[in-house]
Amino acid sequence: MPRFAANLSMLYREHDFLDRFAAASADGFEAVEYLFPYAYGTGELRARLDEHSLRQALFNAPPGDWDGGERGIAALPGRESEVREGVDRALEYAAALGSPRVHMMAGLVPEGVSREECRDTYLSNLAYAAEQAAPAGIDILVEPINTRDMPGYFLNHQADAHAVVREVGAPNLKVQLDLYHCQIVEGDLTAALRRDLPTGRVGHLQIAGVPDRHEPDAGELNLRHLLLVIDELGFDGWIGCEYHPRAGTSEGLGWLKNMRGEQYS
Repeated sequence: MPRFAANLSMLYREHDFLDRFAAASADGFEAVEYLFPYAYGTGELRARLDEHSLRQALFNAPPGDWDGGERGIAALPGRESEVREGVDRALEYAAALGSPRVHMMAGLVPEGVSREECRDTYLSNLAYAAEQAAPAGIDILVEPINTRDMPGYFLNHQADAHAVVREVGAPNLKVQLDLYHCQIVEGDLTAALRRDLPTGRVGHLQIAGVPDRHEPDAGELNLRHLLLVIDELGFDGWIGCEYHPRAGTSEGLGWLKNMRGEQYS
């Protein structure tokens, strides 16, 4: 059975952030992910992980001015020094929290800047990040994000993400495959999984219901089928549960209990 990580930026929002670790553990999660750790000290976060026997699966590198609307800076020309400072900070947190993965958000394409210039910047920044992360055994991830939720985001398609990874050529640079984003942009998820998981370039999966990003068993996806395919392909990484609960988080985890109890039968 796949291993599920609770995304604490979206789940358990009925609790203060630091109390979400306990709530996730109580519901049987063994790992957590979230957008950003930087509002808290590493010791504070490490203590929560240890207290509740949780593993840190993933978090994002600093994204620029998030509150001001920025959604990453890795592909933004002229921000290279800020990217490098962010990589260094993210790797400090990753080492302290035992996180084997850091996602670097590409960002929104600036007006008047060509995609080619953004891509060159992205490749350079990713190569730097992967080189810095390699000695610690940390993977750097890139994630295609759908154009409906985040218009103007630089990276939208799986093929483009895999092309970037191949071009940089670092073994610790991988793709974060969010089935919610992929379904909206491309569909054909079974084929995407069967095409991309065997390459070894997918380092993390995420799920949510489509189209409304609620529980993953709600909407147009056949969750049981997709999990069977993931099992069939031998993926042994974490699957992040990155969705907005329709009501309380714990009350909406019937899908997970069913999956665990039925083993997709």
